Amino acid sequence: MSCTGLIMKSKSEFKSCLNDHQKIVKFLGGFSLETTPFVAEKIENFSDFVRSSTTMFITFLPGSDYKTTIITAKRINKEGLNPAPHFAARSISSKEMLEDYIARVTGEAGVKKILLVGGAGKEQIGPFPDTISLLETGIFDKYGISEIGIAGHPEGSPDIPDIEIKKALFLKNKFSETSNAKFFIVSQFCFDADTILNWSKRINLEGNKIPIIIGLPGIAKLSTLLKYSLSCGIGNSVNFLKKQSSNVLNLVRTQEPNDLVRKLSYSEETLKENNIEGVHIYPLGGIRKSSDWANAIIDEKIKLTPTSFSVNY
Repeated sequence: MSCTGLIMKSKSEFKSCLNDHQKIVKFLGGFSLETTPFVAEKIENFSDFVRSSTTMFITFLPGSDYKTTIITAKRINKEGLNPAPHFAARSISSKEMLEDYIARVTGEAGVKKILLVGGAGKEQIGPFPDTISLLETGIFDKYGISEIGIAGHPEGSPDIPDIEIKKALFLKNKFSETSNAKFFIVSQFCFDADTILNWSKRINLEGNKIPIIIGLPGIAKLSTLLKYSLSCGIGNSVNFLKKQSSNVLNLVRTQEPNDLVRKLSYSEETLKENNIEGVHIYPLGGIRKSSDWANAIIDEKIKLTPTSFSVNY
């Protein structure tokens, strides 16, 4: 780590700098990543750049075959990582398919942790309109799932009205009280610390008791971040990125969420008060880039600047 490059007038300021380093490192500790089965096919060995026991979420996108997610989970498990497949409610065609899916990922890939999502869009191909309907089957307790993730929306959802999101979170909290699994919320990625903190505070005041994992945008070009933000319909983040893109050069530059991480990590007491327990990185510009960046922070290869920090990776 380095506190050089900053003008410090006393030992207390140097000590404060070291403390700031520690907050940043602690904030990224235990981060998770994600992949799609399609991307996984192009990676020879995840273990070449993703460290042992890291949780790797695996998507189950509309129109895809859940069996490819099973294959990816098996491979990730063999490489010493922790596979955590998505279960997209509206893309599950039947109760039989759901049982086959959960039986195989637990039996063949050692899965103990999953993420439940409604699924992109509103098209429903089977009996499950939402994640609550999946939970009501009781199948995840039956197959020994110990951690169940659900989605969080700091900027709302283009597919679900805010009032429905609120009702669904209330029901998921109720269900979590009767399940054997530990529940957690993984938020959609967002570019503004205040938006994230205000959202977490609000849902907790409304009765949420489920711990929160903050979603961070990974290392990517601004043009890539803008494309994904538009597809996810996250309005404030889109506006933020459009302002950044007014400088054409910014579109091709690699962006790191260092400013966001510094602001969030410095809000240590607020994170604790808001029941925020960790970080999930959406590797929009490639898994290796985001993994290398996060691991460099864990290894304290960072240098503070007056308003942010830089990472040597």
